[in-house]
Amino acid sequence: MAVRFSLEELAAIAPGRSLEVRVPPFGAVQCVEGSVHRRGTPPAVVEMSPETWLGLVTGALTWDDAVASGAVDASGERSDLSGLLPLDLG
Repeated sequence: MAVRFSLEELAAIAPGRSLEVRVPPFGAVQCVEGSVHRRGTPPAVVEMSPETWLGLVTGALTWDDAVASGAVDASGERSDLSGLLPLDLG
C-alpha cells in the first residue's frame, strides 16, 4: 500500500509521461513532463526494489547513494529523481 500510494504522489507532483518509475511487483507510474509517450517502453525508465523506493521516499536513502550502490536502475533522459525525492507526504 505504501509503495502504490507514494508512486501516485510522485505522479501527482511531477505529472507527465516521459519517465516510467517501476517498483515491481507493486506498481509503476509514468511521470515528469517531456516528450509524450504512447506505446512500448518510455524513453526513460527507473526501476528498483520496494525497499529502495521506500527508503528514497522517506529520505532514509539518498538518490546518489542508491544509484552508486546499484540499487536503482535508471536509464534515459529525465531519469534523475533526486530533485523529487524524498516526497513530502505530510
